[in-house]
Amino acid sequence: MGIAGTNSERGGQFVLARFLVQVVLAGALSLVALPTPGHAQFFSNTPAAPLLRPPVDVPSAPPAAAPTPPSTAPNSAAPKGPMLQSLPPSGAQAHPGTTVATVPAVPAGQAALAVSARYGRDLPQISGGLHWRVYRTEQNGIPRIVKEDKGPAPTFVLPPGAYVISVGFGLANVTKAVQLRAETQKDVFEIPAGGLRIEGRVGDAKIPPGQISFDVYKGSQFEPGDKRPLATTVMTGDIVLVPEGTYHIVSTYGDANATVRSDIRVQVGKLTDTTINHRAAIITLKLVNERGGEARANTQWSVLTPGGDVIKESIGAFPRVILAEGEYRVVARNDSKTYEGNFKVVNGVDREVEVIAR
Repeated sequence: MGIAGTNSERGGQFVLARFLVQVVLAGALSLVALPTPGHAQFFSNTPAAPLLRPPVDVPSAPPAAAPTPPSTAPNSAAPKGPMLQSLPPSGAQAHPGTTVATVPAVPAGQAALAVSARYGRDLPQISGGLHWRVYRTEQNGIPRIVKEDKGPAPTFVLPPGAYVISVGFGLANVTKAVQLRAETQKDVFEIPAGGLRIEGRVGDAKIPPGQISFDVYKGSQFEPGDKRPLATTVMTGDIVLVPEGTYHIVSTYGDANATVRSDIRVQVGKLTDTTINHRAAIITLKLVNERGGEARANTQWSVLTPGGDVIKESIGAFPRVILAEGEYRVVARNDSKTYEGNFKVVNGVDREVEVIAR
């Protein structure tokens, strides 16, 4: 991720220095990555390829607030996004107004800056999902946002002077300092980013949406360093936009111990589809007086490893738990009595486990 500028004035240099801190996280992600099961395709505006729709609002500071370096920001949970919604059906038309921008009239004494973004030199233009912000430094040295736009190629009409332009594309961001003169200028921002779309499977069966979620981290799972997630609770079919590089995904199927970690490579301008394979099954627990009997209500359940570590606790007559392949011990408590049993989870074999109350 690069930062470039044409301003030679001290004010512009100060603003650019302040913004350098903001883009360190995005720039640090441009790494070479390891392949995982999946395939990638170029983002395109042709009917044969899926078209990206603009993402939800990118979490950010309120527009009127000055940007704060990450080192001074309080710790908080990672955002669920920003990410795109599922792609529209193949052959769908692009969102109206995503490729053509209206050039506004430029009053006397003003200047115009026309901006656009692309994935890189000689790569396609980005036609949606962008968030532009224009900052100018006040006399007290604090940058202030003066313009904002979410179009693919906006034109900003501003008084001549030094500005900092920031464009976000999902979790990727590029910032430039520009010196705006009394004429129309054009600038193209290169954002080396790609998309990541994930789904989970058990054998040949796709895990239904809502039963599985994904957390995305930068770098390989085997690398030391910051392990805070970039995006959490990503759902099946969501598209996460990130700078090119290596990422590892923590896939959680259910709410017990069915968790898988995988590394993935995201390439510039490409949508990478990844499938995470789980070895697990859905187990329904029943406390009965005899085999095949009616389940007893108000039963407290604990599922444990053979070593005694608690994996899942629940209450009910028919609790359902998704467990990774392996051997388990179950404890049922009902009417002040405790009953135990052992069972084995076989990959992809959903079944009932009965504990006999005797």
